[in-house]
Amino acid sequence: MTYIGELISIGVAFSWTATALLSEFGSKRLGNLTLNVLRMALALVFSLVLFVFVSGSPLPAGATPEAMGWMLLSGLVGYVIGDFCLFQCYIIIGSRYGQLFMTLAPLSAALMAWVTLGQQMSGSALLAMFITLAGISISVLGRGEHHKVSLKLPLNGVLFAVGAAMCQGIGLVLSKIGMDHYQATADMPEWLVPFSANFYRCIAGIIGFTALLYFRKGLDPLREAMHDKKGLAVATATTIFGPFIGVGFSLMAVQYTAAGIASTLMAMTPIIILLPSYWLFKQKITWRAVIGAVISVVGVSLFFLG
Repeated sequence: MTYIGELISIGVAFSWTATALLSEFGSKRLGNLTLNVLRMALALVFSLVLFVFVSGSPLPAGATPEAMGWMLLSGLVGYVIGDFCLFQCYIIIGSRYGQLFMTLAPLSAALMAWVTLGQQMSGSALLAMFITLAGISISVLGRGEHHKVSLKLPLNGVLFAVGAAMCQGIGLVLSKIGMDHYQATADMPEWLVPFSANFYRCIAGIIGFTALLYFRKGLDPLREAMHDKKGLAVATATTIFGPFIGVGFSLMAVQYTAAGIASTLMAMTPIIILLPSYWLFKQKITWRAVIGAVISVVGVSLFFLG
């Protein structure tokens, strides 16, 4: 199929919309760290089942030591640091605004590629970066006292959101480097490589989140969550749409189409999430929010396609 990469990317945008809404609910119910430990554990289980079904072995094949090292580092940056910041911002400012700030992730990836891979930043890329920031500003800034411009959201929530976007972009580049080190094997179809790569990212994720949970709150919240049926159901759904299907297919998308096109289509989540966030969380949709989200996505599109 000619546009398989583009179709996968659009599907990922809807998958990330679902996981953002579920994550907001789950984080508020179970706590940021507890939910992430459950997500990583379930993602590993799903991955093991997938590998057994496809290749007959519970462990992925074809990963060189270099590939495993890069993927573990990607998991540390993208999952442990990035998702911690992302879920914390969901608690503070909500998934709708969190996903708006995630339009900065492709820009972060491009900056990381410029630093590590020597890819050049053109004038059009800088213009696109400005447009994306302008779109975010329209959504989150408003008129305050004495007609001064003020931030409509808590500053700590915004900082967590920006940190999440930066880490996701950096993690994506680290994943790309890691997948370039994979070796082709008879037991590892090409389409399975992203899921194998994500397996190692999840290992880093579960180790990191478990350590954070243990040193911050102990393991009691995790034990309590195991008896919360609704919380476990949300964690399972979040895992399916997030670190299993969403991340796996996002890595697959860049195999079948240009990374810029894939990133642009996957960045449509801030627009897609507007209606569901209104239906589920009664978050008011304003023209400022719609225009800001559209401008941000246009900025991302210009960054890659201009």
